[in-house]
Amino acid sequence: MMLLQNESIRLRALEPEDLELLYKWENDPSIWSLGNTLSPYSRYVLKDYISRSHLTIYELKQLRLMIELRESGEAIGIVDLYDFDPHNRKAGVGIILDPAYRGNGTATGALNLLIDYAFSFLKLRQLYAYTPVKNEPSRSLFTRSHFTLSGVLSDWILTEDGFTDVLVMQRISE
Repeated sequence: MMLLQNESIRLRALEPEDLELLYKWENDPSIWSLGNTLSPYSRYVLKDYISRSHLTIYELKQLRLMIELRESGEAIGIVDLYDFDPHNRKAGVGIILDPAYRGNGTATGALNLLIDYAFSFLKLRQLYAYTPVKNEPSRSLFTRSHFTLSGVLSDWILTEDGFTDVLVMQRISE
């Protein structure tokens, strides 16, 4: 089996055709606090981002892959490695999944493909994720993928309800 796919999904590089989906997801204010976004992204900026996506993770310090259904080829989400630190062999992990595809194991499958790639191909030692304390689906996702709680950042992000704590979860390569 290919490294970046399982029975139902594949992770693939960004394509120009992904522009409208990126525009939709990146401009969803409900997730801005998770990525420190303060304002909408223009199509121009996202088009430029896609055009630079051929650069390596070593150049960009980030890798964004689309989550695609194998059967239909439909893009349904994104997984990211960010703040890539090759010296210390670590990176942050982020995931966005279209709400229509949540709750059926797709996010877990995509995350596990990314973990396998990060540990086996990129030879990373650890991955980490920040998840708001109230985001139980995110916490459960990372727990299912063998991330463990390593700390709590108090009043870390500002949400509509005020400041909230963020959990720091890590997975160390065996």
